[in-house]
Amino acid sequence: MKRLFSRISLVALLAITAHGQEVPALLKGFLTLDKHVRAEAVVVLPPPEIEKYIAKVEQAAQKDRKWFEEYSKNTKPGIPLPFHEKIGLTKTEYDEYLALWAKREFKVAQVVNLLLRKGSEGRWNIIASDAAASISSLRYSDKDDNWKSTNGIMTRLPDINADPMSILGGWTGKEWKFEEETSLSKLKENFAVGITSDGKYHLLVYRAQEMTATGTRLLDKNLVLRIPAAAGAVKTTAPTKPATPTKPATPGKANKR
Repeated sequence: MKRLFSRISLVALLAITAHGQEVPALLKGFLTLDKHVRAEAVVVLPPPEIEKYIAKVEQAAQKDRKWFEEYSKNTKPGIPLPFHEKIGLTKTEYDEYLALWAKREFKVAQVVNLLLRKGSEGRWNIIASDAAASISSLRYSDKDDNWKSTNGIMTRLPDINADPMSILGGWTGKEWKFEEETSLSKLKENFAVGITSDGKYHLLVYRAQEMTATGTRLLDKNLVLRIPAAAGAVKTTAPTKPATPTKPATPGKANKR
């Protein structure tokens, strides 16, 4: 009888331990506890010819900064602004710009390794190598649904449903943000976990920016990691172009989404 109770206790203990190590739903499907996973640190590059259009828009923005800020307020982040005669491009030039923007491609900057670990306080963290090392200090609480960075707790933002014309193409995901402003500087830190609309890649997107009160840039870190959703070689593809662009954007307004 004593042996029976011992076995039952052991089984119960193993069950509790296994449950405690269950990977959070947010990371399940592309990360496994204590198992190395290959990922790509990527940058998105439009054709070089697009630079001349960007330069024209930037010149127009310098002439009327206040108007540009107002005009861009209601535009989704990361996509070109709708056409307007004040953006510095003719309608023909604007159409040429959109055609070039649709040809943007993912370029692999570095292949990195990711390793999911269970740490203290019930938090999970993704240990990343090389160019992706900046996310290694982030720790996720499945219970509280937040990430904790060295700066503090990152709070949830509305879910991402990126436009196909955004810099990363169409993708959906969840995002967290830390923001702090002092008399000396303003710091913003964002982290998002998602998947591309075609289901081919999981995405980890990290951005950190810090500016002084006078506008001097102290920190500007951007990181996009792609993890194949299925086994096999990674094939580099361009973001999907929508059949009818609903909200074209202006050069220079492309962010992580």
